[in-house]
Amino acid sequence: MAVKKIDRLSFDATLEELETIVHQLEQGALPLEEALKQFEQGIHLVRAGQQKLEQAEQKIQILLGQADGSEQAVPFEPDQGA
Repeated sequence: MAVKKIDRLSFDATLEELETIVHQLEQGALPLEEALKQFEQGIHLVRAGQQKLEQAEQKIQILLGQADGSEQAVPFEPDQGA
């Protein structure tokens, strides 16, 4: 999978691809060259996932911004609204 395709994946699809690669590497049945390619692909997926999380965090910070331009950190509590 090319790096451009990785950037277009959703966060969930990125995680699924990464889980597949980890599973393949854990089995230890890949030849060294293929294992290295899979490892490199996994690194790209991790970086893409981190970038997606950072973008989501930035959006949340913007949405939580105060009228005076300051930001207010609000702890996440998953039980709220349930």
